[in-house]
This record gives sequence, C-alpha cells and structure tokens, in this order.
Amino acid sequence: MSCRRRVVSLVVLCLIGAILGSTSLAVAQGSSKDKSSTKTKTVPRGKAAPTETIPGIRDYTSKNFLLHTDMSQEEAKELLMRLETMLTGISSYFGKPNSQVIEMNVVKDQKNWPNGSIHPDAIASIEGKAGITLSVTMTQRNATGQVRITGAKSVVWAVADRGTPQHEAVHAYCHQTFGRTGPTWYAEGMAELGQYWRDKDYSVHVHDVVLQYLKSEDPKELTEITAPGQRTGDSWQNYAWRWALCHLLEFNSNYRTRFKPLGLSLLNDQNATFEEVYGSMAKEIGFEYEFFLRHLDQGYRVDLCSWDWKTKFTRLKGTGTATAKIDAGRGWQASRVLVKEGDKFSYSSTGEWTLAKDGTKVSADGDDAGKGRLTGILFQDYRLSEPFELGATGDWTAPGDGNLFLRCKDEWSSIGDNSGTVSVKFKLSE
Repeated sequence: MSCRRRVVSLVVLCLIGAILGSTSLAVAQGSSKDKSSTKTKTVPRGKAAPTETIPGIRDYTSKNFLLHTDMSQEEAKELLMRLETMLTGISSYFGKPNSQVIEMNVVKDQKNWPNGSIHPDAIASIEGKAGITLSVTMTQRNATGQVRITGAKSVVWAVADRGTPQHEAVHAYCHQTFGRTGPTWYAEGMAELGQYWRDKDYSVHVHDVVLQYLKSEDPKELTEITAPGQRTGDSWQNYAWRWALCHLLEFNSNYRTRFKPLGLSLLNDQNATFEEVYGSMAKEIGFEYEFFLRHLDQGYRVDLCSWDWKTKFTRLKGTGTATAKIDAGRGWQASRVLVKEGDKFSYSSTGEWTLAKDGTKVSADGDDAGKGRLTGILFQDYRLSEPFELGATGDWTAPGDGNLFLRCKDEWSSIGDNSGTVSVKFKLSE
C-alpha cells in the first residue's frame, strides 16, 4: 500500500482575496447553485470554469460538494450521496455546519485527464493511488501580534476508490470550518475514520492489509502515536496506528465523552493534549487498546466490548450468593464475584440466547460445537487469565486470583448479531 494522504497548508498573513479571485477556487465557491442545490446534477465543466474546459471531465453538484471527475454519472451520484451523509454526521458531531462548498477532484483513470489538468502538487498522490487536500488559510494580525484566522479554502484531489474521497473530505471540512485539522495523529486518525465510515455502522471495516499489519505487529506505544512533530503522509503503517487509536477513543463508551471535547480543543488551537485529557485513565486505555488489537477483525465492535470499570467486586462469604445477567451481544461482563485461587463455587443459570439473527436459541451450554457456551476469565492488575468454559451449571474452582468476568462464547467479530441474556448465580461450595 502506498503512503497515505497529506494535507498541504499555505498560511497567508496578508490580504489574499485578489489571489483567490483569480483562481477556479473562487468560481466554485461563489456559485449560488452549488450552495442551494439538493439534487445531484451534471453540469458541463465549461459552465463552472469557462477557461478550463476539459473534455471527459464533468462537474456534479450537491448541497455541500462540487465534484470534478471522470467517473460515470451513476458513480458520481453514489459518491455524492455518501459524502453528503457522512458530512451530515461529521458536522453534527462537531456542532459546526459546513459553511462552504467542498471542491473535490476525483480521478478514476488518470489517462482521461489531459496533461496539466491535475494540480502539480497532486500528481504524486494520484499516481500513488491516494489523495491530497490542498488548503489555503487567510489570517489577520492585530496590533499586539495576535493572529486570527479569517477564512480557509481547501481543494481535494483523490483517486476514485471508496475510501480516499471520504478521507480527504474530512480534511477539507475541518480546514474550511476550523482553519486547521489538528495535530497529525488526530487529523489523520479522524480522516481514516472517515475513509472507513459507513452510515450507522460502528464495526471495523479496514483494508485487509491494514488489518493484517495491526494483528501481526506489537502494539505501538500510545505516547509514540500521539507524539508531537509528526508529519502527514509519512507512511500507511503510521496511519493504521492513528486509525486504531481514534477508532477506540471514538466508539468505546469509556473514552468517547472526553474524545470529542479534546478534538474540538485541538481544532480550535487550544492548549489541550492527549496526555492531559486521558492521563488519569492511562492504564485503562492501555489495557483496552491492547485488548482491541488482540481481537481485531473485520466486524469487531468496540462499543460492544467496552470494559466494565465501574462494577464493584466482592468475595462471597458463607451462604451468600451473587447473580449476574450476561448479554449474548456484549464482550466480557462483570459477575461481581472476586475470587482467590482455590475458591470453590457451584453455579447455575437460567435463560437462552441466540448467536445469529433469527438463530436457534441455546442455553448456557451452547450448541453441539460449543458456541454459545458460558465462558469466564479472571482480571487482575490489568492482566487477563486464559479463558475457561463453564456451561449452564456445575462446580468450579478458581484457577487464580481476580475479578470474574463472563460472556457468551462466540467469535469476537460476530457478537453484534447475538441476542438474549442468561442469568448466572454463584455460591460457595461446601
């Protein structure tokens, strides 16, 4: 896989209106039709930019996008619908509606674009089957030397695959809305979320080469991923780690509430860092980050596997009992039982669950292959024991110390379509 995208930002500390007015950027941005149209249309390129008519390259407009491309009309329409849906989610997430048209150049076949029609700074990215967002920032400096952003414009160049235009559109939205995209780890991590974005789908969908790389490598340290001084476009491997961290922080319920405020602070150039925001949760994030990478697969749901850090665990005494309700559609769940090595328990369960939509109901004993069987694991000092099978009823001796967690045995990438709950009751054996 080639090097991922990069964002080129030109910070202009003087009046720039005349410069923009002489380029095609101002023409595309200034069209009232581009801003008000709600239907995808095809427009001869000469009409949008009369001095730059390019045979075979057509313009398509939607509410928030102006698309120059050699794709078919059907392909262009599908892309614009996808981009509009994604942009609605992004602008809602950040609480900032898109304020100006995002100009996109999407190349299906470079041979269809005459010499000189592709921006010189974009040629290497297009030839590398990637993309680039070219951006201009307008600023003013006051009498005390403080610099204020007064405007920003971005133009996207991307190959016509599914994800690259989405990745670059995230960069363009952030730059045009905030005047910046944030530090590299955040800018590229969020853009990679955009690349793999699917409407109302929180599961993992990444390129197979990215998946295999992340599964085969030792986890990169979080401090290395978020280190300052990194540059965009460095390597697809670094992009993979940035995606993994942002995906975890965005979809894991333990960290999501802090992630958006952190992002807004970074985009608004406020004094905020990953370490300051998450420093008190470093051990928890480190544990869940490694857990995520250990079980990573297509279809994995971070939101369903968020670790329970809140439930209190206690040792059973005498005739005391503990009951836990275990959801088939979630990862490890707290039993509330704290065990010591050698503790002996008896347990029983009621209820049934299914391992697929409209699947056959099974008890905590699971099916003939063992899928759906009640399974346990011990958590101690941010480490996990080997998992062990329990079943619907029986006796169990704790193999070590720790908090007992339970789940329905199934492939980690498949729990999203599971349903049903089982109640499990534990008591000390005599």
